Amino acid sequence: MTEFSSNEDITLKLSGTPYQIGYQHGRTLKEKVHNSLATYEKMFRETSGYSWKEACEKALLHLTAIEKYNQNYMKEMEGVANGANVEFEDILALNTRSEIALANSPDGCTSFALTNPKTLRTWAAQNWDWKGEQIDSLISLEIQQANLPTIQMVTEAGIIGKIGCNSEGVGVCLNALVTNTWQPKVPIHLGLRAILESVSIEKAISRVDDNQMASPANFLIASYTGQSVNMEVSPVHTEKINAKSGTIIHTNHICAEEMQQKVREEVFLDSYDRLSKIDELTKNLTNEDIEEKDLFLLLSDHENYPVSICRHDFEKNTSTLSEMETVFSVVMDLTAKNLTWIKGKPCEMIKQ
Repeated sequence: MTEFSSNEDITLKLSGTPYQIGYQHGRTLKEKVHNSLATYEKMFRETSGYSWKEACEKALLHLTAIEKYNQNYMKEMEGVANGANVEFEDILALNTRSEIALANSPDGCTSFALTNPKTLRTWAAQNWDWKGEQIDSLISLEIQQANLPTIQMVTEAGIIGKIGCNSEGVGVCLNALVTNTWQPKVPIHLGLRAILESVSIEKAISRVDDNQMASPANFLIASYTGQSVNMEVSPVHTEKINAKSGTIIHTNHICAEEMQQKVREEVFLDSYDRLSKIDELTKNLTNEDIEEKDLFLLLSDHENYPVSICRHDFEKNTSTLSEMETVFSVVMDLTAKNLTWIKGKPCEMIKQ
């Protein structure tokens, strides 16, 4: 018998103007924001050779694109900075951290969505594999804004967009891609926020389509309506990959052929292994009436350990930030418009 339990933290509820939402975020989670800053200062130095000043200077190159995309994001980041008693540029650097770091830093993450005819409900789920230092910066937010869907989101303190779903039944997962392709466009984490503010999957796609994103990534977007899609985005090309037979999957390499031709990437072999394994696991799900514990079990798979779907850091005693581990897992029931997440590795919360 399988016993499942979640150790998710208390969700912080934020509301008001964009600045007020940001200020509450920064003030309430000040210690966690400072932990994020320390993690990324070290990471930028070790993986990209950037000082914190240089990282902030690169982040500032995105200002024009962000202001054109959504000025409210500027106001919210300003609020976070003031609430946490740091500089605006510090928070901007956190929100552009993928654009600064991913040219030289390997990433993990395995994501999938299931819907009709595969299941009776629409599900989206993933493991987020990243630096273990960031586990203490993880936060769960509920954001209420005027004339926009309510957002449920798991993110890193100081970063205003990431993985989650909204009250309109739209959800998004993230798969990073290791590449040096970059332009001073919209940072991918703000693209994630725009998806979460969308009232439909069509609107969500429009917010990240047309080469608007500053760096390559995959956004797995799904909706309670039964639609799901992988949006492989970049500043030079964008590709849409539709679900097959109610299932869609992605890891950390480009899958669309035309995107492969236009974006040079550094693929780690375990990405192919994890994609093959999650494909096998989802195909083996034959019960249409799936529960969230079934999906956390999939995310706990250890084939090819330690670089498995449930990823374990096998160099705990090293001083580098090069290795990753599963930092959190999330399962979203988009039919019920509900999110459940586990801090750390899902295998640690499931007993056989």
